[in-house]
Amino acid sequence: MIGYNDLYETVRKEKYNEVLQQLPKNFIEDVSEFLKTQREGTANESDFFADSAVKSKKQLENSISLFRELMRLRKKKILNLTFIATETGIMKRDYENLLPFEKEAFDSLVRTFESSDKELTRMMSGKREPQGLKSKMIIFNQSVEQFVDMYGNLTGPYA
Repeated sequence: MIGYNDLYETVRKEKYNEVLQQLPKNFIEDVSEFLKTQREGTANESDFFADSAVKSKKQLENSISLFRELMRLRKKKILNLTFIATETGIMKRDYENLLPFEKEAFDSLVRTFESSDKELTRMMSGKREPQGLKSKMIIFNQSVEQFVDMYGNLTGPYA
């Protein structure tokens, strides 16, 4: 199981290394169990003003803060990796150090950026209608006043 010092050391390594750090496979579960244990410890304290209770509560708050900081640092590095992958086409750098849910997010971001780049290229080539949007016939059941369409053009009124 992970402890406060282990969590602190993990955050420190992540913060001061440019490369995404390798975390144990069950790291999230271990941190979750550690925080659960700390919560139970603070809940079991009978005297909320005792030094041990105050210290336990503060350590729990610090542990949560450290974990959030770790996830924020990793997200920032993943966004940077996404940028590098979409610009260079190289995706292997630090990919093996991603946790499973981070790999899913990374892959999704890369697909989104690539799709966006394709759309930009298509628009720059002079094609007007965005890919995927096709004209459809609309039948109005009642009169409609003039309105602005998706491209900013006035259309209508329709009877």
